Amino acid sequence: MYCRLKEDIALRKWKYVDRAVYRKGMDHAFPISKEKFNLLLLCDGNHDIEPSPYLSSLLSEGYIEKCEKGEEPSKWSLLKEYDNYYFPRMNLMITGKCNLNCLHCFNAKDNAPLNTELSFEQIVDILDQARDIGVHAFTLTGGEPLVHHRFLDIVRAIYDRDMMIFELNTNGLLLNQKILDEFKRLRCYPLIKISFDGVGYHNIIRQHPKAEDMTIKAIKLCLDNGFRVKAQVQVNRKNVDVMMDTAKLLDEMGVDEMRIIRTTEAPRWEKNSPNSSLTIEEYYERMLDFSKEYIDSEMKMVVDIWQFLKLYPSHHMYSLIPIACTKDEFNIRIPMCKGNRGMIAISSGGEAVPCLQMSGWFLEHNISLGNVLKTPLKQLVKDSDYLNLAMAPLFKQIVENDKCGNCKYYKACTGGCPALGLLYSKNNDYYHEDITKCIFFENGWYEKVTDTLKTWRIEKPLDI
Repeated sequence: MYCRLKEDIALRKWKYVDRAVYRKGMDHAFPISKEKFNLLLLCDGNHDIEPSPYLSSLLSEGYIEKCEKGEEPSKWSLLKEYDNYYFPRMNLMITGKCNLNCLHCFNAKDNAPLNTELSFEQIVDILDQARDIGVHAFTLTGGEPLVHHRFLDIVRAIYDRDMMIFELNTNGLLLNQKILDEFKRLRCYPLIKISFDGVGYHNIIRQHPKAEDMTIKAIKLCLDNGFRVKAQVQVNRKNVDVMMDTAKLLDEMGVDEMRIIRTTEAPRWEKNSPNSSLTIEEYYERMLDFSKEYIDSEMKMVVDIWQFLKLYPSHHMYSLIPIACTKDEFNIRIPMCKGNRGMIAISSGGEAVPCLQMSGWFLEHNISLGNVLKTPLKQLVKDSDYLNLAMAPLFKQIVENDKCGNCKYYKACTGGCPALGLLYSKNNDYYHEDITKCIFFENGWYEKVTDTLKTWRIEKPLDI
């Protein structure tokens, strides 16, 4: 019997990742058994393969298809081996320019516009380099990515290289039918993450008199065209009272998910709206009140409350973000941030940073971990200051941070978010504890949440 890899399947190997498979439409590779992987290597249209349970399994699971002798799979599907570490995704800020001037923007260090932008030629070079280290999926962001005058050319260039766009971060104001039609032609169906900062407050925070109406129109356009939408909602002292009204509007429209993000004390926000960030305790309190009201409603939209909890109405279940591990899952070799470990972040100036939410902080402190316009990407993911932070394991934090090393909750929270730890550090310490998680566990918020939401099931209880 002759078989070949299906057109949406590709075989890959990286340093310390011996057997992995990419499937188009997924943002990461997944491991596969040695027996199945070795059999997949023979599915090239040229080997006569004996029937077996493993072969039947691969056929039924959609990895391979029967073919005539000589019908080979695509070049993309064939095994590629990389001598660098595994990074399946890239968060690419194609431009720092924006058609809005939001009060809270984390990309800028002050109120001066961030005018850096990667040229189309630079982006194509980055895409080629990304392909050559095994990157498969992109988040396109900015600034406002649609401001880039070659935006659709960039999208086409990604798909020309058999890579994909997994997410698009946008304010939505420039989205139109032409763009969505081209997405569909390319079979590009990213999760479209649209910023929307609350009924009656979006115009104020975005500093645009028609931003709210235009954003709602953009959300409806995406939904009408079959795209999934995730609304990203800043919450602060200015707009916290309209979170439920905002949730009702988004749920009625059919939005997949609402992500509520505490407006942090980023440099620009502190200059534009001092003392407007909710304290951590205020944030937990107000969001718990919101959660109680939300689960008592009949809304079906998933709600992700940043760094706190996530609500799944269809399952009457919630998860607590501060609980990253159970005792059995904990391992000191786990990366401090799994997101950083799986996604390379490149700013509009070419800077490699652990995550783009930290880009304004690095800019403010004149710190460079490496720049892809000066240093080949392959080198940055093999040996660089960037790599050291992106791959920093838990044992490094335990060694560098006595509080984390001696904390009874560490195996649950694993130090929290490194970006927040750095933000609240007084001496630019990447291994500083995330104090929001300290407050959560030390001030009894686990007990408060589980008591308040006791009619729903918790996904991962505290296990220490």
